[in-house]
Order: sequence, then structure tokens, then C-alpha cells
Amino acid sequence: MTARLQALVPRWTTLLPTVAVVLLALTWGRDLPGAVVALVTLVLAGAVLAAVHHAEVVAHRVGEPFGSLVLAVAVTIIEVALIVTLMADGGDKSATLARDTVFAAVMITCNGVLGLSLLVASLRHGTAIFNAEGTGAALATVATLATLSLVLPTFTTSKPGPEFSGVQLAFAAFSSLVLYGLFVTTQTVRHRDYFLPITRQGEVITADDHADAPSARTALVSLGLLGLALIGVVGLAKGVSPTIESGVAAAGLHHAVVGVVIALLVLLPETIAALRSARRDRVQTSLNLALGSSMASIGLTIPAVALASVWLPGPLVLGLGATHMVLLALTVVVGSLTVVPGRATPLQAGVHLVVFAAYLELAFNP
Repeated sequence: MTARLQALVPRWTTLLPTVAVVLLALTWGRDLPGAVVALVTLVLAGAVLAAVHHAEVVAHRVGEPFGSLVLAVAVTIIEVALIVTLMADGGDKSATLARDTVFAAVMITCNGVLGLSLLVASLRHGTAIFNAEGTGAALATVATLATLSLVLPTFTTSKPGPEFSGVQLAFAAFSSLVLYGLFVTTQTVRHRDYFLPITRQGEVITADDHADAPSARTALVSLGLLGLALIGVVGLAKGVSPTIESGVAAAGLHHAVVGVVIALLVLLPETIAALRSARRDRVQTSLNLALGSSMASIGLTIPAVALASVWLPGPLVLGLGATHMVLLALTVVVGSLTVVPGRATPLQAGVHLVVFAAYLELAFNP
């Protein structure tokens, strides 16, 4: 039975990206009835999981830390496309969508995914062991990107409201790309060993021993199917976005919840991949996924929406409110104290998860 189930995995992961693209072609630009929305949602969820499966195949082929980078960039492409497409249709009411989604991604990855990964690893193996040099560098980059892109707009005076002026937005976008590019170079070239999993004796694990690496042909096929899945996810999400927004409005929730839902949707597969690594005592891989996704979310989304703001209707509000700035500051402080020792217990995991729970509670009940 197990062998049969394993044999079915390649089949559905190959089929669903194609089904998603076909369904996208049939539903594009049309008002969808409830039954079709339900079908689209199911295919969308399957396409997201298929996308991450193929990203993991590619990641396994290229190895760590390149594998974590593939997953982070794939998820961020989904997020950026969703934000831009929703902003294109939303007008003024979508002015804060990019901010809400990026901040949600930061809180989900730096507290939710990171906390769950540390909890799984520490409960299963006693303590969670990781490389403090690489993780600390990633956290410092995330903190800098978040402050430059999401905090400073609240205090600038060149333009009324928590917005950047054109020059300031261009600087923030350029700085984000530079910092992200510098980090990727550090992670993959200059100090690659800082981002590899380590043993409990502190030795770097250079080989992945849980399975044989896929062939080059298999990796290329997965890369193509990954592209199909991403196209399907972006297009189908745009189709169901009016239902998400109307549902949020009907429930009497703040519009920022739309950003939370988008971030939860695109980061769910990333969370699954991180937890799998944590169970195998590859905590550094889990942290690469969590912080790498957070970094890519800011470092790639902000430049993308800055470029799109040239032709998108309505303003682009990036500045956080006081409550979210407090949560961001708490996340950075707690994250720094977690990273410094290079090991964590369920206590540190619980602290991050409580901060994440506080974010969710305040998102639904401001």
C-alpha cells in the first residue's frame, strides 16, 4: 500500500499544474459561481502543494543552501504576483495590501514557521541545533529590510500619510535589492558553510543523506512543472480574490485580514517543508527557509510593487501602525536572543509562537 501511495505522488504533482493552467484559461475574466469557486480553491491548494513538491525536487538536486533559496524565491514569486494582481483591481482600498501581506509574511516566518520548527526539533531531539553565524546574518538582514521598507514610511515627512515619496520609494526598492543580492552571495558563495546544517558536535553536514539526488532530467522536468504551477496559482488566486475580500467584509473583519490570508496561503507549503527538515534534525535548513522567505518577501516584493506603482491606480501605503511596529521590534529582539546561543529549547519556540499568536489575535481583533 505504501509503495502504491508513493507511486501516486509523481502522478498528481505532474497532473495538477496542467489542470490548474487549463482551469485558469476556462475561468479567466469571468464571474464565478460558488460551486466553481470551491473547485478553483481545491485546485489552487493542490497546485501550491505541487509547486512546492517540484521546488523540493529542484532543491534536492542543487543541494543546500541553494535548495532553500529555490523554495523561498518560488514562494515569493507567488506572493508578488498575487499582490500586484489584487492591487490592480482594488483601487484605493488595496493601498495597504502590499504592506499588510509583507508584514504578515515576516510575522508568519520569523515567529510562526521558526517557532514551530524549533518546537518540533527540540521536542524530538532534546534541543534544536543550528549555525548562529548564518542565522544571525539572515535575521539582521530581515530586520534592516523591514525597518527601511515598513517602519521609516511612518515617520517621513516628504509626503502626507505613511507613504514614501517617489525618490524615497526608489531608494527603498534599490536598497532592498542590494541587500538581498548581497545576502544571497554570502549564502551561496562567500560563506556557504554558515548556512549548512550542523551535527550536535558542531560539524557541518555537507551531504544530504535522506535520499539519492534526482537526475538532471528529473530536475529540469520539475523546474518546468514548477513554472506551470506558479502560473496556475497566481491566476486562480486572482479569480477567487473577490470571494476572499467579500468574505472578509461580510465577517466584519479589517481589510488587513486579506493580506494575512494571502500570506498564510502562499507560506503553507514553505511551513511544511521547514517542519520536515526540523523532524530530520536539519534545523538550519528550516531556519534558512523561514528567514529566507521573510527576506525574499521584503527584498523582492517592495521593488516589484514600487515598479508597479507607476501604473497601478491609487496610493501605495507601506508604513506600519504603532501596534505592528511594537510586534516587529519584539520579533527582532526575541529572534536575536534565540539566535545567539546557536541552540534552542521548547521555551524559545514557545516565545516565538506566543508572539505569532498575538499578531493573529490583533489582526482579527485590532
